[in-house]
Amino acid sequence: MSGIGSGDDRSVTAQSTEEKVVVHCITWSFAYYLVGGLYVLGPVLGWLLLLHVARRDGLRDVPGVMWAWVVGMLVMLVAVVVAHADYRMGLGATIKSCIGWAKGWALMAVFILIGSGNIRIEVLSRALCILGVQILCLLPVLALAWVVGLPGHLYVSPLSIVGGPGPEYFAVELYGLNAQTGLPRWRLFAPWAPAMGLLMSCFVLVAMHEQQRVLRAAGILGMLIAIYASGSRLGLIALPLVAVVLLIWKHLDRPVLYLGLAPVALLAGVFATALQTLLEDFTERFHGARADSSRVRAALNRIAVQRWETEAYWWGHGNVERGPHLVEHMPIGSHHTWFGLLFVKGAVGALALAVPMAWTAWTLLTRGRTSKAGVSAFGILMILGLYSLSENLEMLAYLYWPALVVLGMGLRDVARSRRSAISSPPADRPVHLPASPVTP
Repeated sequence: MSGIGSGDDRSVTAQSTEEKVVVHCITWSFAYYLVGGLYVLGPVLGWLLLLHVARRDGLRDVPGVMWAWVVGMLVMLVAVVVAHADYRMGLGATIKSCIGWAKGWALMAVFILIGSGNIRIEVLSRALCILGVQILCLLPVLALAWVVGLPGHLYVSPLSIVGGPGPEYFAVELYGLNAQTGLPRWRLFAPWAPAMGLLMSCFVLVAMHEQQRVLRAAGILGMLIAIYASGSRLGLIALPLVAVVLLIWKHLDRPVLYLGLAPVALLAGVFATALQTLLEDFTERFHGARADSSRVRAALNRIAVQRWETEAYWWGHGNVERGPHLVEHMPIGSHHTWFGLLFVKGAVGALALAVPMAWTAWTLLTRGRTSKAGVSAFGILMILGLYSLSENLEMLAYLYWPALVVLGMGLRDVARSRRSAISSPPADRPVHLPASPVTP
């Protein structure tokens, strides 16, 4: 399906090695999912492509903010080693956790660095739109499978022998069921349904740059339906919220924006009390939609913070631990990136992520509006920030890696535009060219 909608539009044809490999991996996602290969594909793809980019380009023009991600993720590795030494977990456990780091946190820096290579946003948006069309065609079939009563769980791929966080990373399903309501939820090729909300929210922000209207509309429609079908509460509000922020951010230099916001601010002040009540009601309903899930998550967070503060403040516990019956034996440090980091890697690990994220946010906020990739990158960073409050970002990096590549592309474009501005003379300064030799 890689040729869908391409026509004679050669500007989005994959050209560099990175583009060809990335397009193939995105458009064949479901094929890799059927054999349980996505969890293996992500890390292998990332490290091999990084070696290719480093060998060809030498990573000479990588901006400082990208190196902050590299340093931050290396600090994560140091935290792993120190925590394992503190708790005397042994060499075998330390090696296993280091391998887990290479398949998790390290991938965030790896794919951001890959974004500094020869990849264009148009090529990625075309590939993601094709994926969206595949989803649009597949979801009615999966819905029919639930209607006629086919089994939801099909099999666990033999590739699970390579190891991973759990069998759900290698399981192939037609649909899943909400334990509370009994209604279906579709996770497609993600390990659990809410993760699909994260993926599709990020991918929509890239797919919006597709040039062909029909393909763009169909692809984005497939992604939006996937968000709804996943039943992700955060997915239903994150993308609209980020879209509004991006719209305002892109038009900050236009007076009409302030003229439009003035009456909104006035009305907000007049109805402040009513709006506060409305927000509180919405928050209560949001958590009440799956009260048991919200209760378990809150308890996990409290336990993680309490044990981090009292037992392993700086370097953490080195690994997640299974929780008590109160949290249904869910692992302590799961379901929240920041509390998970504090519990597993301590304050050092939390800072190792917070610093590059904050630096990236500031870079894109102040200079990212000038490029398509910069706009998408800023939106993706906001999506990741929101989902860090309910997911462990490192556990899903092997899936949302196209979003990380776009994040790197946005930082790359900002650095290039800045270097271009520095090297170019000011518009009001005359450029003195050497006099041409006079021929006698």
